[in-house]
Amino acid sequence: MKKDAIVLGAGIVGVSTAIHLQRRGRQVTLIDRKQPGQETSFGNAGLIQREGVVPYGFPQQFGLLLKYALNNRIDAHYHLRALPGQLAFLAKYWWNSNAKRHELISRAYAPLIENSILEHADLIKASDAEHLIRKDGWMEIFRTEAVRDAEFAEAARLKREFGVDFEGMTSADVARAEPNIIGQFVGGLRWKDPWSVLDPAGLTNAYMRYFESLGGRFVRGDAASLGQAGSGWRIMTSEGPLQADDAVLALGPWADTATYRLGYNFPLGVKRGYHMHYATAGNAVLNNWTLDKERGYFLAPMNQGIRLTTGAEFASRDAPKTPVQLDRAEAVARTVFPLGERLSPEPWMGARPCTPDMMPVIGKAPRHEGLWFGFGHAHHGLTLGPVTGRVLAEMITGEAPFIDVSAYAPERFRP
Repeated sequence: MKKDAIVLGAGIVGVSTAIHLQRRGRQVTLIDRKQPGQETSFGNAGLIQREGVVPYGFPQQFGLLLKYALNNRIDAHYHLRALPGQLAFLAKYWWNSNAKRHELISRAYAPLIENSILEHADLIKASDAEHLIRKDGWMEIFRTEAVRDAEFAEAARLKREFGVDFEGMTSADVARAEPNIIGQFVGGLRWKDPWSVLDPAGLTNAYMRYFESLGGRFVRGDAASLGQAGSGWRIMTSEGPLQADDAVLALGPWADTATYRLGYNFPLGVKRGYHMHYATAGNAVLNNWTLDKERGYFLAPMNQGIRLTTGAEFASRDAPKTPVQLDRAEAVARTVFPLGERLSPEPWMGARPCTPDMMPVIGKAPRHEGLWFGFGHAHHGLTLGPVTGRVLAEMITGEAPFIDVSAYAPERFRP
């Protein structure tokens, strides 16, 4: 079979890219070893984070680093045996998180985030997925005045510099917004611009159905079989060999494995994360996507139940699950909100693909014609899927990208 384009990876980035290519007249086949939306795109806090213009940096304060070294926190955990293989990545990540470099990175990163809601809105409407979306932002709650005041000051800066909207909340405001949250919280902060998703996997699947309605196709296949074929690309699928003029690698945390086979060496790391769904005890209701800021866990009222998510785990991508952060988070969360029983037999685990400069890799492969990259979105894969898909499709079809994407070019790593 001969197609115009193949997209490898059926997460939110790959599905969005396939849609935008199909809209532009390309005949696209989307390929994954699993069903769409079942890997990293499945397990997240369900936020389209318009406020997230500042990427998550590596801690710079020595005292805070010592606290993380104790390895007993919810927001971060590490496997000691995995650290030697990750030291080069972590060192570059720490270096890029210096205040001046981090500020420059944030400004380069901002155009992606600033267009995240608009690009999702387009696909949400086209895929008839409005029933999966809420448009009332999300909230942080604070245990100490010092953290509250620092977050208020940072939010005010983001509003001045990037147009992000927010409102400060008193402890009484928090109680009114969430009558079933208990504990000594001194206030909160509501980010007003973001949208939230009641079922992230459901949203990816809605986009998938829209892609198929445009004439696109999905088949099972393995990226390990991708190779050059004349002036194009060839891959084995469940329906036999498939050739195409262009191939897009949107493989998330597996992107480095696929690109390494083709002669590239991207410094891609992973931050693993966990979630679990819970019933609520009695008649309790959680109204908002809520971050317990100083403990580092998230509670999200999703269709499947209350989703409790953890921070980052630094471990080998394929190492067995070690959901100690989830257990720690659950113990704290039960003192804050009346969670009921677990609704899944075991915790879900996924891996966020991360670059040491905290920005994704988007663009043409430096040494191959017809090969394109779209991966490394870290904590913002769901947020940035549609905007990444649009700019990739524009580049592939010869259009000028609607935003400047030079900062995300693969060449910056000299792969």
